[in-house]
Parts: sequence; structure tokens; C-alpha cells
Amino acid sequence: MASARRFVDRTLTGWGCDCITYDAQLVVSELVTNAVRHGGGAIQLRLLSHGPELACVVSDSSPVAPITASPDVHAEFGRGLRLVEALSAAWGWIPAGPRKYVWAVLAV
Repeated sequence: MASARRFVDRTLTGWGCDCITYDAQLVVSELVTNAVRHGGGAIQLRLLSHGPELACVVSDSSPVAPITASPDVHAEFGRGLRLVEALSAAWGWIPAGPRKYVWAVLAV
């Protein structure tokens, strides 16, 4: 996950969007963690900037939909997609044959 966070930092700094670097790093870290834990491993991470929006897209090798669980307050895991939801203007997933793309859009 550290390499994904560094990638976000370098890319957004290069684009002059470093005001949202921290939020984007948190979102990407959660998406990549979910891909590793539940999707058979992250295949690709993409950042796309278009006007006032930044899209973070992670693909993995599972076609199974991500689930936003309602975790017990004492649970160690299960809050990642809730965090993505809180920090993003929108998020979702797209099935693509034997894999899927999970995306989140942040306002710049």
C-alpha cells in the first residue's frame, strides 16, 4: 500500500492537485487493500483527472462485487468502503469479465 500512496503523492504533486493528496491516498489505500484482501490482488491502479474531479480506479482479479458492511464498533476490519464513501463524491464498481474495476471520484 505504501507504493500506491507514493504513486498518488507523486502524480498529484505533478498535476498541481496536491491539496487533495491526503484524501486521495486514503481512498487509494482502501481500494488497493480491498483488492488484495478480497479480490485476489490489485492488478492496476489508475488516477484520472478531468477538470474539478479526480478518479481513482483499482482493478482486481475477482468479478465479485465489493460489499459495504455495517461493522461492529469493535471490529478491526470492515470500515474501508465507508471511508471511501465519506471522502468521495461518488464511488462504485464495474464488472469486466473475470475481474472488476472499483472507482472513486474526489472533488479537486
